[in-house]
Amino acid sequence: MARRAAAPPAPPRFFVTGTDTGVGKTQASCALLSLLADAGHAPQGFKPYESGCASLKAPADALALRAAARSELPLDLVCPHRFRAPLAPGIAARRLGREPDWGVTLSAWERVGRGAAVVEGAGGLFVPLDASHDVIDLIATLALPVVLVARAGLGTLNHTALSLAALAARNIPVAALLLSRSSPTRDPSERDNAALLAERHALQVLGPVPYLVEPRRRHAAFRAALAPLVPDRARAR
Repeated sequence: MARRAAAPPAPPRFFVTGTDTGVGKTQASCALLSLLADAGHAPQGFKPYESGCASLKAPADALALRAAARSELPLDLVCPHRFRAPLAPGIAARRLGREPDWGVTLSAWERVGRGAAVVEGAGGLFVPLDASHDVIDLIATLALPVVLVARAGLGTLNHTALSLAALAARNIPVAALLLSRSSPTRDPSERDNAALLAERHALQVLGPVPYLVEPRRRHAAFRAALAPLVPDRARAR
C-alpha cells in the first residue's frame, strides 16, 4: 500500500505586537521579514493600520516592512488604513468622521497572507482599530502566533504579565517574548527580567536587544535576537 505523502509544513507567519507603543515592533517585524526572506520563504509584510503618517502616500512603517520582505505588493494591500494623526487608528479615524472598514482589512489579508508573512499591529493589544475591534481582535481573527515585544527595563514585568494574560484568555499562542532596550540609560532591572519572565510564564524570551542608534547595527541586533524563530535561515546578508 502506497504511503500518503506528508503534507507540506505550514508557512511561517507571525503577528508582532507590543506591551506599549515605541517598543520596537517595526524593527522586530523588519528583522523577521528579512530572516524569512534569507531563508527562501518569500514573505510578505502586513501593516493594516498605520497612524502618524507624514505622507499618506508613503507610510513609513509599511514601506519598511515591504522593503524588508523584498516585496513588490501594492501599498494598498500592505497598508489599507493610514492616518496622519499620531493616535490610535480608531481615534484618528473618528476625528475624521470615518470608520475603518474591517472587511477591507480582512480582504487585504486574504491576498497578503497566503504564504509566509509578518503582521505588525498598532501599539498594544487594546488599541482601538475601529468602533468594534481592538488589536487583540485582529490577532484572534487572523489566528497567528504572537511575537510580543516589550521593554527590557523597569516596568516590563507588570506590562508583560498583563499582555500575556490577555492573550491567554483568548487562547492566542505566543511564539516568543522579545525584550528590547529603548533607552541608552542602564537599568539595573534588566539583569533579572529576562530570566524571571521565562520562569514565571514558561515561554521563550529573546534578547534583550541592545540600544543602538545606527540603523544597520540595530537591525542586525534585532535579527540576531529573532534568529531562533527562523531556524532554517540562510546565511545572513
